[in-house]
Amino acid sequence: MGVFGIDLGTTNSAIARIDADGRPEVLVGLNGEPTVPSVVLFASAHDHVVGEGARRQARLDPEHVCALVKRRMGDADWRFMAHGQAWSAPAVSSLILKSLAADAEFAGAQPVQRVVVTVPAYFGDEERRATMQAGSYAGFDVAGVLSEPIAAALSYGFGRLDGSLDVGKGDTRETVLVYDLGGGTFDATVIELADRRISVLAVEGDHQLGGADWDERIALHLSQRFCAEHPEAEDPLDDSAGSQMLVLAAERAKHELSEAESTEVVVAHDGVRAVVTLTRAEMEAMTASLMRRTLDLTKACLAAAGQRGVHAVDRVLLVGGSSRMPMVARELQRELGLVGELRDPDLSVARGAALYGEKLEMERLVVADLVTRGRLRDGAELREASPADLEQSIARVADSFGQPVGLVRRMLEIRVDTVVSRGFGVLALDPYSGLAASWLVHRNQTLPIRVRRSYGTVRADQDQIELTIVEQQGQAASVRPEDTKVLVEGHIRNIPPGYSAGSEVQVTFEMGFDGVLHVTAYHVEARMPLTLSVQTGATLSQADVARELDQLQRTRRRPA
Repeated sequence: MGVFGIDLGTTNSAIARIDADGRPEVLVGLNGEPTVPSVVLFASAHDHVVGEGARRQARLDPEHVCALVKRRMGDADWRFMAHGQAWSAPAVSSLILKSLAADAEFAGAQPVQRVVVTVPAYFGDEERRATMQAGSYAGFDVAGVLSEPIAAALSYGFGRLDGSLDVGKGDTRETVLVYDLGGGTFDATVIELADRRISVLAVEGDHQLGGADWDERIALHLSQRFCAEHPEAEDPLDDSAGSQMLVLAAERAKHELSEAESTEVVVAHDGVRAVVTLTRAEMEAMTASLMRRTLDLTKACLAAAGQRGVHAVDRVLLVGGSSRMPMVARELQRELGLVGELRDPDLSVARGAALYGEKLEMERLVVADLVTRGRLRDGAELREASPADLEQSIARVADSFGQPVGLVRRMLEIRVDTVVSRGFGVLALDPYSGLAASWLVHRNQTLPIRVRRSYGTVRADQDQIELTIVEQQGQAASVRPEDTKVLVEGHIRNIPPGYSAGSEVQVTFEMGFDGVLHVTAYHVEARMPLTLSVQTGATLSQADVARELDQLQRTRRRPA
């Protein structure tokens, strides 16, 4: 069984696989398009529609249409209410994932079981866990969570070339800036490609910034023009159906202005209509602050890469559908002197995820083959196998895939090194300033990470230790607790008396390439451990999980 790559986008999603020729292929579903709107209509308590059908229905039944759910990933308290039922962001996202799987099977693919799902590079721990949870709700085995810029880099020419994978081949070395402006998120990432290695050097971003914000600015402008022409009519933005209609009209206008200098938008509401002429220059003026925000984040990303010794980029990849806007390429060149390449921005991430999924699958099969034959101990890394045994196993796996031996070997040789997008730490009592954030993991630190730090108990005979894990908020790591986001809390309880103040407590943070954080604490003298590796604020209670799974099983997909 192969691994499918899924770009779970804010406004549109796509699914890809590796075809019989070893190339990444985006699958076209029931709607005849390679992308599916990330929109869910809850038609009733037991029926839902995903995609274009739900998007069209937004104007008629806005109260039961859920869009932009990706912006809610990691928000443990958020729920979408429909027909008396509450849906978390992972549960809604799982319906989109299941719809993509159904489309893939409609396109003739095998049943979707294992997947790689992409996330914005700037997603934190809770958002990544929520994404994995969405995959589990959909019934998938989530083989990996991959940052979107890495997926784009794999797809953009560092993917397939004459049937082979060519990532920084030989002595070539390229530094690439990935500017990813999607429907609801923005990432700027500097990546180095060399020696079949993809290394993320720096990342900046904002997962509350994207093309949807352009749409809102345009919709507000259209509303103002409509109200000026018809002062007696209701403002369309004061009505949920009118607001949905206006946002859809704004999105169409934005797309048209990527090709034309002006367009006409018909705004019909409250029994009257207005024809609003909108020029590209007007749109760019009203959204200039949004563009400025992406440029500032890109500058910060380039500065962070400079701190690691990289002061120039060789290539700029424009990713995400909103990067098609002419203002993006123009302002990048004017402000930063960078010339961007815009090639297939909507599908490159899904294709890259499929490539990464195939790499993971080949690695898994090679390891399993070696372990089964007694050539590698269970749990050992592939590099521990002898070269001769590894070559024989690669040949067997290549035969099972129907791919050249050289392709499988190159897939195994590719390394993906990435960095953390946020800092992580604990709240500790400082003798001078009181409770403060103590940072163990710093933003743009290279993965994988394993760091240990020792702290002391506050008083003698302390019978419990409270451990609060926090995540950095904003671009600077502040020591003030109110500037951090609490991820998870735990306790070491019932510590016996007899230990003095300052007794050592070791705290260990571990994070792999998936960016998911695992924490352990250990009272050294009492030999009492605490592990915080599963529960975070994004993880629901067992009762919530059971309820949502039951909801998902009882909700059937209605054809769009």
